Amino acid sequence: MAEAGVRTLIPARIDRLPWSPFHTRMVIALGVAWILDGLEITVASAIADTLTKPETLGLSSTAVGLLATVYLLGEVVGALFFGHLSDKLGRRNLFMITLAVYLVGSGLTAFTLGNGAGWLVFLYLTRFIAGMGIGGEYAAINSAIDELIPARYRGRVDIAVNGTYWAGAVLGTLSSYILLNHVELSLGWRLGFLVGPVLGLVILVVRRHLPESPRWQIMHGRTDAAEKTIKGIEEEVEKESGSALPAVDEKKAIEVKPAEQIGYLALARVLFKEYPSRAVLGATLMITQSFLYNAIFFTYTLVLGKFYGVPSEVTPLYLIAFAVGNLVGPFTIGHLFDTIGRRRMLFLTYAVSGALLAVTAVLFYAGVLNAITQTIAWCVIFFFASAGASAAYLTVSEIFPLEVRAKAIGVFFAIAQCFGALGPVIYGALIGTGDQPVRLFIGYLVGAVIMIAGGLVARFLAVDAENKSLEDVAMPLSATARRSHTRAEGAGSPFKT
Repeated sequence: MAEAGVRTLIPARIDRLPWSPFHTRMVIALGVAWILDGLEITVASAIADTLTKPETLGLSSTAVGLLATVYLLGEVVGALFFGHLSDKLGRRNLFMITLAVYLVGSGLTAFTLGNGAGWLVFLYLTRFIAGMGIGGEYAAINSAIDELIPARYRGRVDIAVNGTYWAGAVLGTLSSYILLNHVELSLGWRLGFLVGPVLGLVILVVRRHLPESPRWQIMHGRTDAAEKTIKGIEEEVEKESGSALPAVDEKKAIEVKPAEQIGYLALARVLFKEYPSRAVLGATLMITQSFLYNAIFFTYTLVLGKFYGVPSEVTPLYLIAFAVGNLVGPFTIGHLFDTIGRRRMLFLTYAVSGALLAVTAVLFYAGVLNAITQTIAWCVIFFFASAGASAAYLTVSEIFPLEVRAKAIGVFFAIAQCFGALGPVIYGALIGTGDQPVRLFIGYLVGAVIMIAGGLVARFLAVDAENKSLEDVAMPLSATARRSHTRAEGAGSPFKT
């Protein structure tokens, strides 16, 4: 590996590009990861009760409940494993591999033929594999999007893409409702698990035409490949826009050396030695939003049934309304993270959603809500919370150096999932038989405090990354000559493995 530094304008060339059909195609092809996750979790939740029936697999409630745990565990392992490979082997290689892993796992789930010990092992293994694929998608896709999207669009695009999880939830709810009510049960649940793979196969074909991140290529010493990639993108954008691109200021060049491989032990030293406050920020944002979401979303139908007497066959309609509220938030206020700024909007979305949750808790305890008004309240709360949660993923993907970006995303995603898994257990116990609303009232107040605390941490520790190149937010560890930029935490000394 050559030790000489390479002077490059590639980051500046990417950031000066106008929005084009190329960017739209890329976002659609990569952003489907969140749609698939929302679809997968919703389908699995909707089908859970069906799998206990003798005409399907006849599983016990405990066996069915373990499916969600195994899937989430797979996501954690996949995020860590494929996050490391994404930094090592490239974004494009991994976003092809992770989607294929998901296709295999989820597709094979539909072919579970019995409930014997062997078939149970097969079922749990396929759910684990599907989870690994989706967990790996988070790390590889967030990295690729951030590195290929011009700086002035990065915030709104990343937030909107993360928000499409709820489009998957809507699709999953509708497909499950149709398949379980209008198709024979023994076939319907299998088709439910095949909806995602069919969509994924189409996207896999589209992804084949996407380029590697030239930022990743240049940082790994692949100078010629990086130049070929960026020239191809520029030519495509010029052709589609019908005008020549402006010249790039030579002062925006940076000089880098090929990156050394950094493992998770070295990553921990990067995070907590070079970027300690950013590590605290990322962990706080991811943990607080994950806890709230898992606590509310996975127990929502229990609340409707236990406290408001809503029949189980009607709950999908309420879930669709809840999902739409979550989907609208990132798409309508996501651009404010680029204009008003990351710090202010993170604080506002977390604090406002927490405050509204506290108000709703009081109204719930006072007994003035019904199923419809409770759903409306959740829609308003998560209109803000969804934008904030999507921005949490944006934050951890842009505030650390390129060489460790995917691994950092994987680590914070894994941490969030571990804490988030506690939410449904705790709130399920608080709901109980529905005869003690005071317990859930206290639980909602605790959730409100947690979200407000996340907002306060963002207020003081968030990075003002709006409209800034990724290299201005966090210079690559391999950079040897730095262009003039605002000195950020940890920007002074490149990390040595």
